[in-house]
Order: sequence, then C-alpha cells, then structure tokens
Amino acid sequence: MKVKKFVASSMPEAMKMIRAELGNDAVILNSKVVQKKGFLGLFSRKNIEVIAAVEPKPTTPPVQKMKEKRKERAEPLRDEQLLKEIHELKATIRQLSQGGGIEHYPAPLKAIDAHLIDQEISDDVRAMFMSTLLQRWYTSSANGSYDEVKKWLYEEIVNTLSSLSFGGISFQKKFVNVVGPTGVGKTTTLAKMAADCVIKHGKKVAFITTDTYRIAAIDQLKTYAKILNVPIEVCYNLDDFRQAKEKLTSYDIVFIDTAGRNFRNVQYVNDLKEMIDFNEEMETFLVLSLTAKWRDMKEIYTQFSLIPIHKFIFTKIDETSRHGAMLNMMVQCGIGTAYMTHGQNVPDDIVEATPQLVANMITGVEQQ
Repeated sequence: MKVKKFVASSMPEAMKMIRAELGNDAVILNSKVVQKKGFLGLFSRKNIEVIAAVEPKPTTPPVQKMKEKRKERAEPLRDEQLLKEIHELKATIRQLSQGGGIEHYPAPLKAIDAHLIDQEISDDVRAMFMSTLLQRWYTSSANGSYDEVKKWLYEEIVNTLSSLSFGGISFQKKFVNVVGPTGVGKTTTLAKMAADCVIKHGKKVAFITTDTYRIAAIDQLKTYAKILNVPIEVCYNLDDFRQAKEKLTSYDIVFIDTAGRNFRNVQYVNDLKEMIDFNEEMETFLVLSLTAKWRDMKEIYTQFSLIPIHKFIFTKIDETSRHGAMLNMMVQCGIGTAYMTHGQNVPDDIVEATPQLVANMITGVEQQ
C-alpha cells in the first residue's frame, strides 16, 4: 500500500491533490489541523494535513507470483490469517471510499452512515467521513459503541472544519455586506449583526441599502435604523454608493443591505457589481436558508462567486432538523461560517458559528 502525506489550506484542496496523485481509489487514513509557521515564526496559518493511501496495482511477473504463493503456503497459518484480515480491511476501506459496501460495515458504522444520510450529507462528504471512521474503528477499537463512534464523527467534523474561517464580524474591515437570494432573511440578519455591534461592542454603525426594488425593504431597514439610532443611506447606483461611503467615513462599521432576487438570474449578480464597489475594505457574507436544498445552495454559491465571498450565514436553522447542507457547503466550497440565525427577534436569535457548534448540530454530541 502506498501511503503519502498531503498538506493543504482546506479539505477540498487536499482531496483534489489526493485524487490527482493517488487516483480515485485512494482512501483517507487520518486528517488533522496543523499550524504552518510564516516568516521568522510570524503570520502562521492553519492548514489541514491528510494521510492518504492507495493499493498499488500488481506488477509482479506471473512466475514470481507462483513462487510467492508457494512460499506463502509454507508460512504458518497465523500469518495467513493476518494477511487475510489485512486484505479484507483494505478492501472494506476501498469499498467505503467509493460509496459502496455498506453490508460490510460494523453495526455502529452502519447506523452512523444512516444518520449522515438522514442529515442529507452529500455522497462525497459522507464517504470522506465514513472512510476515516472505518480506519479509526479498526485501529482504535473494534468494539466501539454507536455513541462512541458518534463522538469520533463529532471530532472528525471539528477537525475538518478547523482549517476554515469561523466567527462573526472581524472588525478589521469598515464595510459589511450581505448578499443572497430572496426570502433568506438578509435584512433581519443585518439588523441583528448591527445591534450586536452597537449593544455588545459599542461600535458606531450606519446602514446603506441598495434594495430599491421593494419599498417595504427600505422601510424595514429604516425602522431598525430608528430603533438603533443610526443613519441610513439609500443608493440607486454606484455613484450614490460612493457618495454614501464618503458621508459615512466617521463610522466604525457600515452595514450594506442588498436586494434579494432570483439567484438563477446572472444579471442580478452583475447588477450588484455595478451597484456596489467591492474592494479590500469590504467583508461580504452570503446568506443561505437551511430550509433550501443543498444543491440549490451550491448553485447559489456558484452564481455569487463572481464577487468575493468571505463567509456564509445560515438562517432558519430552527425550521429544519436536517443540517447536512451546511456541512456540505463548507466542505465543498472551502468557506467557513460567520453566524447562524434561529428566529425573527432582533437583536436576539443569532449566534456566532464554530466548528464545534456545526458538529453538535450534525451529530447531537455535546460541544467539547
């Protein structure tokens, strides 16, 4: 078996490297977050280290194979049994990594696989985690209970997500922008974030809205602005936006609300680029509802990837018991999450996201 270590900035990038070098038959043996030192020990960043392996194709000549077989027959039965178990383990892991062979799973792993399916984890992401769990099963404890294996899953999710960026507003950029399709709760989420900045952090904030398609949206944000006693600027084009930025230079954080429209309309994203001056001073969050299908979420991300997306915000987490789409998006897109929202109350019903919280929502295991 050929074993190699890969180091990448995210799990999706590591998976690409593994497939490129070892092929689609490769299996993940272990993964962990490592700290990569920068220049003179400064500016270190987190990477993910993945150990992967693949069974090499046999190259032994037929005559040599016959000799080896005769030699193997001469070995003690104990060695033959050990070799058999090793080959069975490799075959099982290989089947699992390819998304099949569920009948070979130990009972607790079958239950975990069923749980991940119920959580609507995608096939690729599920296979990645199950491959790691199977390896851990045979190397750590072949008699692990379902609850113990679920804790392993919790740890693996945390480990995988730890290479991504989590947490709320960084306060390192002046402008905070939220984008997303219609009906996901962008304006309410923006108000919650602004209220948190004012009440908890004592920041001087302001609003800019480019959502001029709905009068109700402007009125809604004006109501929040009045409650928080902060200014609001309404922008109809890029010139308006730049003028608003100039007027609000004395504020710590400026929150930008955008219109929600059909995400399948590419022109919508182009309109955003024409309306908003995206630059290094801006932190942009893509807002997604967990009540949506994850494939739609992926399509939404593809459309909005024309502009820089720094983190996700997932809304309506209280309206569904299946949270797998959130994990799918983060693993496959290589982007972390800033916030999760669970109601309409402002400034409440919002929480900063962490890898531990995501793992808890997927597995039910208490945060560690």
